[in-house]
Amino acid sequence: MTEHPRRPEHPEQAALLARSHRLGADPRNTNYAGGNTSAKGTATDPVTGEGVELMWVKGSGGDLGTLRPEGLAALRLDRLRALTGVYPGVKREDEMVAAFDYCLHGKGGAAPSIDTAMHGLVGAAHVDHLHPDSGIALACAADGERLTRECFGDAVVWVPWRRPGFQLGLDIAAVHEAHPEAIGCVLGGHGITAWGATSEECERNSLHLIRTAERFLEARGRAEPFGPVQEGYEPLPEAERLERAAALLPLVRGLASRDHAQVGHYDGSAAVLDFLSRAEHPRLAALGTSCPDHFLRTKVRPLVLDLPSRAPLEEAATRLEELHEEYRSGYRAYYERHATEESPPMRGADPAIVLVPGVGMFSFGRDKQTARVAGEFYLNAIQVMRGAEAVSSYSPIEESEKFRIEYWDLEEAKLRRMPAPKPLATRIALVTGAGSGIGRAIAHRLAAEGACVVAADVNGRGAREVAEELGGPDRAVPVTVDVTSEEQIAAAFAEAARAFGGVDLVVNNAGISVSKPLAETTAEDWDRQHGIMARGSFLVSREAARVMRAQGMGGDLVYISSKNGVFAGPNNVAYGAAKADQAHQVRLLAAELGEHGIRVNGVNPDGVVRGSGIFAGGWGAQRAAVYGVPEEELGQFYARRTLLKREVLPEHVANAVFALTGGDLTHTTGLHIPVDAGVAAAFLR
Repeated sequence: MTEHPRRPEHPEQAALLARSHRLGADPRNTNYAGGNTSAKGTATDPVTGEGVELMWVKGSGGDLGTLRPEGLAALRLDRLRALTGVYPGVKREDEMVAAFDYCLHGKGGAAPSIDTAMHGLVGAAHVDHLHPDSGIALACAADGERLTRECFGDAVVWVPWRRPGFQLGLDIAAVHEAHPEAIGCVLGGHGITAWGATSEECERNSLHLIRTAERFLEARGRAEPFGPVQEGYEPLPEAERLERAAALLPLVRGLASRDHAQVGHYDGSAAVLDFLSRAEHPRLAALGTSCPDHFLRTKVRPLVLDLPSRAPLEEAATRLEELHEEYRSGYRAYYERHATEESPPMRGADPAIVLVPGVGMFSFGRDKQTARVAGEFYLNAIQVMRGAEAVSSYSPIEESEKFRIEYWDLEEAKLRRMPAPKPLATRIALVTGAGSGIGRAIAHRLAAEGACVVAADVNGRGAREVAEELGGPDRAVPVTVDVTSEEQIAAAFAEAARAFGGVDLVVNNAGISVSKPLAETTAEDWDRQHGIMARGSFLVSREAARVMRAQGMGGDLVYISSKNGVFAGPNNVAYGAAKADQAHQVRLLAAELGEHGIRVNGVNPDGVVRGSGIFAGGWGAQRAAVYGVPEEELGQFYARRTLLKREVLPEHVANAVFALTGGDLTHTTGLHIPVDAGVAAAFLR
């Protein structure tokens, strides 16, 4: 059943959503999932029938640009404002978040966020709290208060850094009351808040604040705020940069996954490359990010490779390993400096952001979207540093305050509320022959179980269609590859590295077949089938093993072989022999790669007719002729000869692939699973 989005129940709700969408659609206004908006209005109390003053505010999580009614929390303002009478003080202000639940109105809606007090206690009917790069640049400048006054005069008030919470809401409410001429404020180390009597006025004030800050930074900013270009650190030409990124990413992903497996994202944008080419980038990167939204996703600071752009790859790899150990030690020391008995356990000491001069930024997270967003936030941080350094100097909040945010009990509670990861979460799968039939079904099953998928097929259109079906770039990418070409295979794995960080699970599924008697089988028939299946799977596995060894995270190779690898059927010598070759590759590679934690297994299907590219391409007609049945009845013919009398479908093969790789068969390698509904002649011995 298709889920229909809820419609706004109140005009102020509708206006709030429209405003949020406009503000969230422009990255200059706020970062992804950053900030919140609110509106106040009167509704009818369903119990008393009388009017009640409500506030609708973006709840915890979600993104302004795609906010829906169910993403809003609705609260009674009389109850919310009455909390000021029971507020126990700043040392216990976190207790107030639980109290927001007692102010909710009606069923459903989002959980109230930590910023709820900021919106509810301010006397204005509409409030926007946003994280624009221009506003944060002023908020993180060493003399931000003076610059704010010079930029806005009396229209915008400076509010010193305070951790988000109830007290910050009280502070901003006091600013609003004491400065009736003001349209908003700059929150030190944090962002901006603006207000208005109507939704239109609030949006206008928010945009005025953001654009005025942009113009101020542009007009007052000095040239080259990051210093001159450092010789040897210039951006590499695109082709060389992409090649180097693909070579380094599996190694870096393995390092960033020491504590928890991560998915990667690559950003080689001009802004990142320029930052890394400048003399001041080591100093600024060491200061870390400032806005809470930034460092919650990027960690307290990035790992920065301190070598020139064209340092030899082996030297770069060795140095990255050394820097990673230093980073882990430094992060543990950071945790130990600030942790108390009440602090949550350390979540992991690996970096979320790795910066490589000349190449760009590698970012990591629990899934592709999280990794991509982490990179986007660090790009925001670069723009903030640029603005702050242009007019002053970048001065983020104290490290101790960053720790208080990162290891906040409320943040820990938010993490605990997240759904359990799917079995293949953080795993990156490359499936050959993914454009149709068995490969398509495997790609769908692996994606449904949480994997990122590289859909590889000689038919580029088919690969693109499958990637789109799976949800697009955050879930799947297509690659056009002929598995007989070493160059195209290497390019496919390079694309997988740049898209997701590497590869953990490879399914050798690409294949063709020609059914002929021995006397009619040509050398070309033999070479073509062996070239795609025997040689192709060897080449794919060789490249997969290279990437997996570089990652140091183990992995899975799965061969879609066939019952024909052990069952001697008529008029099938080239196909059967190629499948037997694949079947023995499973045993040989299982024996060789086990020491690297790489498991190698196979699946032996019976003839899969429905949805099969091979059968649709002529193989079905040929096999039907061999057995003397109409082609349209070939599937039923295969089913009748099995012990279970069931036809094998693509999803049955996909189920076997998941069974081998989903986490329960951790000690199984060198195995072939029959998926043939019981063909006694193909029983493994």
